Amino acid sequence: MKHIGIIGGGGISDTHARAATEIDGVKVAAFYGDNYEKTTELAQRYGRAVYRDLDSLLAHRPLDLVIIGSPSALHARQGIAAARRGLHVLTEKPIDVTTAQADALIKECAQAQVKLGVCFQDRVAPGIARLKQLIEEGRVGRPIVCSGYVKWYRPPEYYANSRWRGRRALDGGGALMNQGVHTVDLLLWLMGDVERVYARTLTAFHQIEVEDTVVATLEFRNGAVGTIEAGTSIYPGYQRRVEVSGSEGTIVLEHDRIVRADLRTPDPTLIDQAKGDSNQSASSPIVSDVSGHRRLIEDFLRAIDTGSRPICDGAEGRRSVALIEAIYESSDKGLPVSLS
Repeated sequence: MKHIGIIGGGGISDTHARAATEIDGVKVAAFYGDNYEKTTELAQRYGRAVYRDLDSLLAHRPLDLVIIGSPSALHARQGIAAARRGLHVLTEKPIDVTTAQADALIKECAQAQVKLGVCFQDRVAPGIARLKQLIEEGRVGRPIVCSGYVKWYRPPEYYANSRWRGRRALDGGGALMNQGVHTVDLLLWLMGDVERVYARTLTAFHQIEVEDTVVATLEFRNGAVGTIEAGTSIYPGYQRRVEVSGSEGTIVLEHDRIVRADLRTPDPTLIDQAKGDSNQSASSPIVSDVSGHRRLIEDFLRAIDTGSRPICDGAEGRRSVALIEAIYESSDKGLPVSLS
């Protein structure tokens, strides 16, 4: 039996708890969040202990790991505290809001010999895993262009009613660091590292400290080019879309499903015939389908049991933050930025 502590009292922590309770041999043991009233409601929903401070949660026994769903800039600090107690750490995306803080967390987990994972559940979605397999098998040919579109909408109250969203100190950024980071990770996972980026960010619709709209041009180290367009300013919000084009054809992904596969060697079985969006993330932050998080937690538990690497470990989770830092730097300077 694996015992899990949940850090955070918001909607994503409920997602973590729902996903964990669907897994055999797993028990959600206790909760902690800065907002004690909200966290108490969450704990009561699952009939588990709730603590007023992080140290008390980390001292709860039995406890094997924590899942962190707090504001992004707290991930490293809370993860380090857990690692020092000998607990494995699975943190919500992004790993933190700076590479410096990500590096500190990675180092502490390595020293404590505990596993560190980051919640990029797209990596375990069957359609997306199939797309990666096709690219690795050469079915798309030599990569030419890869683009990601995260044209989402969040109403003004999404930011106004939150103490941390849209605030630079806790959110670390806006539409890219919070919502678009999944697609940034996906482009890196599919295509490899980026050599250089040129970007423009702006706050076009919301009254927040950070960007709600961003466009970036990417030059990948494998010779391909790409773009990413992300926003929480695009009414009414559209499904996330990823397009990969190579010398042998093009594959298009919407949300987590392959919807087009125009290859020189056709294969109609590649098209996912399922209709609808299993996660209405284009217009709402609420996660209705927890299957992705369940698969991710299951992968993390396997890594603990077998000594293998999680599908997205700390080093992998750091890559998206490094690219986003470069995108922000490029926008601030009005110049291309190279990634070392």
